[in-house]
Amino acid sequence: MINLQYFERSDFKQLIDWIESPEFLLQWAGPFFEFPLTEEQLEVYIEGTNQDNSSSYVYKVVDLNTGETIGHISLAQIDRRNKSARIGKVLVGSKSVRGQGIGQKMLEEILNIAFGKLNLHRVSLGVFDFNHSAIACYERVGFIKEGLLRDSRKMGNEYWSLWEMSILEDEWLCKKQKI
Repeated sequence: MINLQYFERSDFKQLIDWIESPEFLLQWAGPFFEFPLTEEQLEVYIEGTNQDNSSSYVYKVVDLNTGETIGHISLAQIDRRNKSARIGKVLVGSKSVRGQGIGQKMLEEILNIAFGKLNLHRVSLGVFDFNHSAIACYERVGFIKEGLLRDSRKMGNEYWSLWEMSILEDEWLCKKQKI
């Protein structure tokens, strides 16, 4: 089992240690950060988050059996008027727990927050088209591909395409009843 807890300054070093290359950073966070990831960038990232009526909530993922931080996830671009938000920066950072369904559990927890606590209607995310395991995980949770943003990010001499995916409140409730 896992638990989402607010990401804080004391968690910076662990996250920085997980980000091994510019390619990994772009895949994890899009163009939000520059490599190498620094504490200064993370300070800006968490500024104004995790408070009542914040437009962003940033979480570390804690393994309840060991107490270890094993991942990271955020819910941002929260638009309370249109009842929408965007999941980002999804990372199962601890290699020892990858492939064990942690990503799916992280998504289920953040969707419980989005739809249960924040009463949102729509949650979206973006994922690079070559990240087949992440796409499969998102689809298992109930996300639907909406469109492909072709060649939307440049890494070195190549371009990466990004799938836009979303899940709606009624789709989540239907999926949750089956879990």
